[in-house]
Amino acid sequence: MTTPLMTERQRKTGFFLCLATIVLAVLDQNIVSAATVPIVRDLDPDHGVDLIPWLISAFALAATAALPLYGKLCDVLGAKRVFLGAVTVFLAGSALCGAAQSMGQLIAFRALQGIGGGGLMSVTMVVMAHLKGPQEKAGAGKSGSFGGIVAGVGMALGPLVGGLLSDHADWRWIFYVNLPVGLAVLFFAARTLKLPHHTRRHRIDFLGAGLAAAFSTSLLLVTEWGGKQYAWTSPLVLGLICGSVAALGLFLWRQATAAEPVLPLTMFRHPNLRIGFAVQGLVGMALMGSIVYIMIYLQVVRGLPATSAGLFLLPMAFGMTVVGIASGRLAVAGWSHKTFVISGTACAVVAMLLLATTGAGTGLWVIRAELLLLGVAFGQLVGQLLQLIQDSAPREQLGVATTGIRFFQTLGSALGAALFGTLLTRVFAARMPGGNTSTIGTLTGRQHEVAVHAFVTSMDVVFLAAAGIMALALLIASRLPARKPAQLEVAIAA
Repeated sequence: MTTPLMTERQRKTGFFLCLATIVLAVLDQNIVSAATVPIVRDLDPDHGVDLIPWLISAFALAATAALPLYGKLCDVLGAKRVFLGAVTVFLAGSALCGAAQSMGQLIAFRALQGIGGGGLMSVTMVVMAHLKGPQEKAGAGKSGSFGGIVAGVGMALGPLVGGLLSDHADWRWIFYVNLPVGLAVLFFAARTLKLPHHTRRHRIDFLGAGLAAAFSTSLLLVTEWGGKQYAWTSPLVLGLICGSVAALGLFLWRQATAAEPVLPLTMFRHPNLRIGFAVQGLVGMALMGSIVYIMIYLQVVRGLPATSAGLFLLPMAFGMTVVGIASGRLAVAGWSHKTFVISGTACAVVAMLLLATTGAGTGLWVIRAELLLLGVAFGQLVGQLLQLIQDSAPREQLGVATTGIRFFQTLGSALGAALFGTLLTRVFAARMPGGNTSTIGTLTGRQHEVAVHAFVTSMDVVFLAAAGIMALALLIASRLPARKPAQLEVAIAA
């Protein structure tokens, strides 16, 4: 996997460029949620509010739908070509979003930006795997850890950056700011990256990619709409559920029969890949749920503005960064991936249980400490799971394996948002019949106290559910083979 055509300086430059693209992609996936009010006020003050769900989800829908195809394209065309193409599409979408004159245009351009963003969040990881130096050839390199940590930190800081830009600058700058950075990445990547070329011709399973896109899109729409815009028993939601099940069945059939599938089912014969994908999906559920519901708690119960609430994610980002860097160095020293994954999932269980004790008067510094512990937990997971997958995948399937872990994380996040949202709504309704979480801020006196108590205790149930999910992840992670990274390559070669 070493790239002898590149000097050490070029390799480090390429690594830095990859980190910059990951930051751009992950920030843009979350940044719009904090700027919806000024966007609607500017583009469509009368009817724009009804289109906000599409505005927020367009990026994620397009990025997730494109993920399986990106992995195969990397294995067929080479990672550099696909990387440059994804950055170009992302920049085109960013420029068009900044120039949008209506909500409809902005939603369409966000989808285009998401297609490129899906490549930035996945193909970049493939490029980083190719950039490993000779001292990292056994698979214990720090590149995957750094990439995973940057992605996790970007997820935590996205709402904060969006709030700052929308409060202190025009909302269009949340898109325009991508252009100088992205153009610099394009220029230097084209000159610097020298990755392995593919000499054997391959066929691309476009039908399989289309079925994967249909499944992920319908599933994400179910999680976005179910129990919110439409009842779970509505014909539209039931139709989407049936459609996603049918698309999944057809996709599995296609992957079992296609000559060169986009997500080969043979990968699931490797225990490390099978377990890694499962744990990553569960981590996606818990990570997204913890960020979303802590932000809701701080704004609804403690009355903090969005920007101030976003600052509470800094301890979580700090914990993820420091522990992620440390785990990368310890992995180079010979620590096994299993050690980190078990430790990370165990810390996450403890952090979720502590968050489940949060009350209306819990000290804000206590919440910061709990988020720091949560960052320590996920810092051990997001990078090491990616590294585990890359070390375990056959070389010719590096692209599909790397994008596969991102695919499972995205689907896990979507399912987690739906599960936790439904759970919060049902428990709150049971404890305060006729109440609505969106009206808590308008209540006064005794009614407000009762509503806040019902909301906080309902949120505690959500975090208990998240702790249960991470406990399941811990149980699954315990089945990982206790082998060091250097041993994995020998096992694969055999």
